[in-house]
Amino acid sequence: MIVLDTHAIIWDALSPERLSEKAKAAISAANDSDGIILCDISLWEIAMLVKKERIKIDVGYQDFIDLVLNSNKYVVQRITAEIAELSVNFPETINKDPADRIIAATSIIHTAPLVTADTNLINAKEVTTIW
Repeated sequence: MIVLDTHAIIWDALSPERLSEKAKAAISAANDSDGIILCDISLWEIAMLVKKERIKIDVGYQDFIDLVLNSNKYVVQRITAEIAELSVNFPETINKDPADRIIAATSIIHTAPLVTADTNLINAKEVTTIW
């Protein structure tokens, strides 16, 4: 099982060429095994990006999310108390963005590598990443 950062979810759906070869291989392997964790905070982040027109889609948000969720073996992970607590106790070096902190905490709690291009997360010793 792996966790995808929000940008990796978007790139996989809209611009797969932006994913590294290691990221593509990890997604493929996870689809062939126990699946991919999609953090529920990513649903909110994607909604915000659509609203702000930072990503352009040809369908409505809900239809886009349905397509995304059906494109891979995704398991939507809600924010649990354990994830929330860990996310607020990270050192500032991890990342100040609350969504990234929740995604990183989810990766740690589930002992699932995080697919991300975010250098702050890649450089954080607390998080196992793939890129």
